[in-house]
Amino acid sequence: MTDTLLDHRAEGPASAPPLLLGPSLGTSYALWDKVAPELSAAHRVVRWDLPGHGGSAPGLIGPGATVGDLADLVLALADSLGVERFAYAGVSLGGAVGLHLAVHRPERLSSLAVICSSAHFNGAGPWRERAARVRDEGLAGLAEGADARWFTPGFTVPRLVRDHREADPEAYAACCDALAAFDLRERLAEISVPTLLVAGREDPATPPGHLREIADAVPDAALVEIPGASHLAPAERPEAVLAALRTHFGGAARRGMEVRREVLGDAHVDRAQARQTPFTARFQDFISRYAWGEIWTDPALTRRERSMITLTALVAHGHYDELALHVRAARRNGLTPEEIGAVLLQTAVYCGVPAANSAFATAQRVLAEEDE
Repeated sequence: MTDTLLDHRAEGPASAPPLLLGPSLGTSYALWDKVAPELSAAHRVVRWDLPGHGGSAPGLIGPGATVGDLADLVLALADSLGVERFAYAGVSLGGAVGLHLAVHRPERLSSLAVICSSAHFNGAGPWRERAARVRDEGLAGLAEGADARWFTPGFTVPRLVRDHREADPEAYAACCDALAAFDLRERLAEISVPTLLVAGREDPATPPGHLREIADAVPDAALVEIPGASHLAPAERPEAVLAALRTHFGGAARRGMEVRREVLGDAHVDRAQARQTPFTARFQDFISRYAWGEIWTDPALTRRERSMITLTALVAHGHYDELALHVRAARRNGLTPEEIGAVLLQTAVYCGVPAANSAFATAQRVLAEEDE
């Protein structure tokens, strides 16, 4: 904990595109426990705590705080980490922070996901009443009703309920002040970053209509509704939230998967996907994002030229199973059997005759299958 920066947890490669994750009122960054590790395969994920929640100091905000104040704290955190531009996803109050950034500091955002949140939170009155109650009574009583506000019947996450109970009452009340004053409905049309809205279909706090209102106003925004999810969808339905965020933030991985299918064929990629396990998931994402999403999409070389280089490299290292795959890919990329033969003959000079001999046998088998 520091007195000047939000407490946070960073995961994933430092060189990966940054993604900041914001929490809901009353929770800590544990809200993202079932989502952040998976997202960190392709992103530098930084999840942060609200003031007075988790490890963040209560004194970072005070009475009369605004969502803009919280957004400034998020930018200060990003600056401290050397992050200039980032993708952002936030739940409820964390989502409001994202909307504020998209309106007031769009140059800092590359894309935005707003989850179980709103452009307004049903007027100032209820939030002012809650702030007064918390300042008078503390959080124990309010935490007793957390499950009903956050989850569908029968579901709970004890860690999050405990975080609610242990939050600092003054900081929590200041966050209520921020929600009371928040209303961006008149400025939603100004948002220009790619925006995804995620609604929990069973959410009583910010029903799907609140997310539809944003989706209708923000140009080209997308909306996903998650069945069986209440207000804390990343905790209750992490798989569905993860799928939506991966699609929205995928970028190079999404384009890479398209190129991978174009070059290697749907049958091969489908088999690879079917064999994927939690143990291999990060490697598969790495291949799609880096090899196929960045290298194979570079226009400096044509796909024909990349196939020639790849065939040569595979022969040089004796990767003949992979060579068979890329002989097929070379045909998809426009190389004739004669051109493939010429490439393999060249390898005889620079990689050795035995290597080229094995390569010709592999290629002949593949090309014969093609003729059947």
